Amino acid sequence: MSVVSTDLRNVAIVGHNDTGKTTLLEQMLFYANVISRAETVASGKTTSDFTEEEIAHKISVHASLATMQWEGKTLNILDTPGTAGFIGETICGFRSCESALMVIDARDGAQIETIKLWRHLDERNKPRAVFLNKMDRDRADYTKIIDSLKETFKATFVPVSIPIGSGKDFKGIINLIENKAYMVTEGGKEVVAEIPEELKEYEDKYRLELIENAAEGADELIEKYFADGTLDSDDIRRGLREGLDQNRVIPVFCGAAQLGSGITTLLNFIRYNFPKPIGKFEQVIDEKGNSVPFPIKSEGPVSAVVFKTTLDQFNGKLSFLKIVTGTLNPDSELFNPEIGKKEKPGKLYRMIGKKLIETDSLAAGDIGLIAKSNIAMTNSTLLGSSDMKIKFKPLAFPNPIYMLAINAEDKKSEVKMNEALHKVTEEDLTFRTRFNEETKESIVAGMGELHINMILDKIRDKQKIVINTKLPRVAYRETITKKSGIAEYSHKKQSGGHGQYAKVLIEIAPIERGEYYSFTNAIKGGSVSKGYIPGIEKGLHEQMEDGYLAGYPMVDIGITLIDGKEHPVDSSEMAFKLAAKGALKVALEKAGVVLLEPIEKLWVYIENEYLGDILSDLSSKRGRVLGQEDIGNLQLVKALVPQSEMLNYAIDLKSMTSGTGSFEMEFDHYEPLNGKLADEVIKHYHETRKEEEE
Repeated sequence: MSVVSTDLRNVAIVGHNDTGKTTLLEQMLFYANVISRAETVASGKTTSDFTEEEIAHKISVHASLATMQWEGKTLNILDTPGTAGFIGETICGFRSCESALMVIDARDGAQIETIKLWRHLDERNKPRAVFLNKMDRDRADYTKIIDSLKETFKATFVPVSIPIGSGKDFKGIINLIENKAYMVTEGGKEVVAEIPEELKEYEDKYRLELIENAAEGADELIEKYFADGTLDSDDIRRGLREGLDQNRVIPVFCGAAQLGSGITTLLNFIRYNFPKPIGKFEQVIDEKGNSVPFPIKSEGPVSAVVFKTTLDQFNGKLSFLKIVTGTLNPDSELFNPEIGKKEKPGKLYRMIGKKLIETDSLAAGDIGLIAKSNIAMTNSTLLGSSDMKIKFKPLAFPNPIYMLAINAEDKKSEVKMNEALHKVTEEDLTFRTRFNEETKESIVAGMGELHINMILDKIRDKQKIVINTKLPRVAYRETITKKSGIAEYSHKKQSGGHGQYAKVLIEIAPIERGEYYSFTNAIKGGSVSKGYIPGIEKGLHEQMEDGYLAGYPMVDIGITLIDGKEHPVDSSEMAFKLAAKGALKVALEKAGVVLLEPIEKLWVYIENEYLGDILSDLSSKRGRVLGQEDIGNLQLVKALVPQSEMLNYAIDLKSMTSGTGSFEMEFDHYEPLNGKLADEVIKHYHETRKEEEE
């Protein structure tokens, strides 16, 4: 089925965990006659939560695409996870969709992930609407939550639908644009009804607010509103469409997804008022490395960006594409400029949950898939012509916040483990693996304890292997605190034939933190030939890597080569390398060597009631609080904390906040570590080395 670009709407459903995103999508699919009944998350049969881990844990883990038709338009909806550990999947939704639907619990309002996701949307200036869900639950309060959202986000929230009752008295919603009620039915779809007479005043209040905000969408609408005192439904739609498109207003819907309430109004609004992809922009990296806008348009050769990759047991590798220009056909030739290879897709697909639906083309702005591609990886730019000199900006993923050192019980298991880990990193770019040469550990890093544990448990189960985990060692550094004075070292060795001889005199001094290393050749008179200088620098680098106190690399040292001596026969680059290493060891003895520990910048999102506990805990972790920020009924605490204190913070914060807290973290700088803590690090290094030698 071919789809015209102007008939497309791409929407990411986002929100805090357990606000009902998956249930809402299930009802949208039911209303669009894609499925015969809407399943519950508890049943394990929902369209978008179909993987084993999602069914077992009853949460969304992956961004799931579902395509549906509504009133002649094609809606591509991405259901995204609401748990912090799977933010990478949500970012895929932000990248591929022109707008977002933020689902918020009508009892709790903006929760921690709501606020974090809202900030991600702000960074992208992404248009969004809000669906206040669970109006049928106790404590649901429409007016209170909207007032709270206005206070938290300082934005223009415009009611489009309002509830009829709440909690056990909830009966449906009123569509303020149409002046119609949509009443809940038992197990079926909502039915249209006249607004009850006793609710007219209630409806008039909110409709006036809707009209006033819609009038601000265009100058002529303001004039018409002042002249007539009102706007008709088409004018309201136009005002909201333009306001939403420019991200100036946030339309607010309500309902109860579990009951199938509020769905018709939402689908109609998406169909008529949500932004079309045509005329919007992707971001490309220009020749200078700058990010510049690139229009989504039907004209020109095909171009596409790969925003997600999954490995499906039945269909192999699936690559999710956003078509940016032109039209992609099964026989289109696609070129990946990064690897210089071409291929034809062969088949194109749309997706509804786990079900692939073959299609004959994908137009500009559309979202679809190709299978078993050898040139498509997440973030790949795919072009219909090698003459197109563009590269789409890669997705920006947050830094991992939780790390574990892992190892398998034997060599065969280790091979299986590493192969499985590599496949995971193809799918999930927030999950990273590396071998730390300093600590000799295999490290996995991810967005939290649940994120990593689910991946490792799946590998253990599928591969039938044992994987051991422990907290990783911290990658300390070493540096100097004062000048060394001149240090000299002679390397002499005689063993028949040519010997080895080199003499090096150096002086070292601290340099600015973060500069790592500087080298100055101050030799006058050519006492050391220029050909030996590279050997001297190589020796200095090797000794810096070996460390002095505890085997950690040395940084921020300025080295001046003062003088040296060579032999016409016995000198060599190797001899000068060894002499330089020896001279640096001598110099370090006089330069006040200290340990440096990595310091992390930390952002902690918590409910107000936990603020005291969090501040006290950060103090006990040698943290320095930089400030606090009130965000609605939540607190954002900013701090600098030593990395060694943060290894278990994902678990600590979960314990302190009953699982409601969330945090983000990135490396900031290194600071000196002295006293008892430094002594313990040094002692542990020498004990470990002794054990390894034995």
